Formats: sequence, C-alpha cells, structure tokens
Amino acid sequence: MREPALIRMLPDGRRLHLHDGPIDLIIEANGEPRAVSAAYEAAARRFVSILDELCEELPLLRSHARKNAKRPRGAVAERMFAAVEPYCEQTFITPMAAVAGSVAEAILESMTVPATLERAYVNNGGDIAIHLADSHRYKIGIVERPDRPSLFGFLEISAADSIRGIATSGWRGRSFSLGIADAVTVLADSASAADAAATVIGNAVNLPDHPGVTRIPAREISADSDLGDLPVTRGVEPLSCSEMFAALDSGVRVAEALRAQGLIHSSALCIQGHTRVVSPSHAPASIESSPRSLLHG
Repeated sequence: MREPALIRMLPDGRRLHLHDGPIDLIIEANGEPRAVSAAYEAAARRFVSILDELCEELPLLRSHARKNAKRPRGAVAERMFAAVEPYCEQTFITPMAAVAGSVAEAILESMTVPATLERAYVNNGGDIAIHLADSHRYKIGIVERPDRPSLFGFLEISAADSIRGIATSGWRGRSFSLGIADAVTVLADSASAADAAATVIGNAVNLPDHPGVTRIPAREISADSDLGDLPVTRGVEPLSCSEMFAALDSGVRVAEALRAQGLIHSSALCIQGHTRVVSPSHAPASIESSPRSLLHG
C-alpha cells in the first residue's frame, strides 16, 4: 500500500507541489488570487485519482502501441496512446513514452476549466504543459544535461505561438533511452506530443554497436520496464567530433521529418557539449543560445 498523495504549497507561496508515487509535479499559475486558488484546488482534486487510473490499464500502456490494437479507456491513457500513435508503425513505442507529458497536460486542463488564468504551467520532471492567455509569455531555459542541469540557451514562448508543450529526453534523464543523446528537448503543440517526439528523436541520436557505448537490457534495470529486453544506454565514453556529428545527424534527420509532418515545432539535440537545433525559419519562438557549440540544422 503506497503513501497518500502529497499536496502542498512550496515555501515561496506561489507554487503547488503534487507528488504521488512516480509522479512529481511543480505547478504555478498567474492571475487573480481567487482564480489561482480555484485552479490549484482543481489540480489537487484531479491529481489524487490519476495514478490509480493509469495503474488500472498498466499492462496495455506498457505494450507496443499498434494502430489496430485495443485502445485504453481512461482520459490520460487515451491521450498517451494518441501521442505515440503516429510512430507505432515505424518503431517500437509504448504509450508510456508520453506518460509524463500527458499527466502534465491533464492537470493543466483541469485548472483552466474553472478558472480564468493569465498563464500557468505544470512541470512533470521536465515535461511541461503550458497555458498562456492574451499577450502573456514565458521565458524557458534549455538544458544540455537533465542529470546536471546547465542552461545553454533560452526560449521565449508567447500566447500567439502554437507551442503549449515542452519535453526533454535522453540517456542521462530519469527515463530509459535507446540513443546516446545527453538531452533532446522538443517543442510541440501539446506536452504529450512533445514527450513522445522527444523519446523518438532521442532514440535516433545513436551510434549502433559503438564499443564506447554501454547498453543493458531494460528489464535488468527495472523488471517491469515497458522496454523489456531492448538495450538501453547506461554509459557513453568521450566521442570524436566526427562520431558526435554522425549521431546528431541521425537525430536531426528524424527531427526534420517530424517537423515536416507537423508533429513538432522545433527541437534541440545535445551530446557531449555539442548541440544541433532544428526549427522553422523565422520562427516566432526561437532558442537564444549562449556562446558554445550550437549548430543550426
């Protein structure tokens, strides 16, 4: 029997912290005080049932997603399935690839129904759902390593942009990756879409069979992993520039294809201090980089 969900305001008095099992959310809303209070109360009410809902369909959510397979029933689970469905015929992927973004998205949606907010975000371990009204905006830092956050650039998102989701994946993050990217950050129309795409692009940043990459079957690390016996990355030795560029090129090709299909807005791919950015020309929301190795794809 697990501990009851934790619901508390953080010491700054502005942000709400929700924690239940593997789900850990930081939430902030801006607007009239009554609206913010209503939004936080709605988030807390919705949060307490989400993990149980997902656990009810966990075997299905850990299974390879297929277009003609049985679809999940729950609202969050269905959101997860819809996010990974565009990839299920080309690669192995399960709805769990979009779980963090989908949970963030569902909580944010519950907040904006009863309250008129200027802006709000729900951050689920780096996968972020965003709400922006009128002329409001957010400035968001982009990290090159999720395990040792260090900002290499910034992104400004306004209400006029279509971007409402940000997600980061990579072998150094909290989830498993088949690739060798330190971090792949994706901007998309929703957090669930960004989450799924970050997983796919992160897997594509790869050097198959490279002797300097340590891989272990996912099941040996976590017995109930949805990746089963697939080899996930656990270590990457220093790579030459040509090797890094080859791995990044592989990921960029996938990111460009997803952008052409309208599945993502843009992406930043990072490996061992080198970064490639895939974004539309003259994009309203663009990454402002600090001086470092930043290559635009």
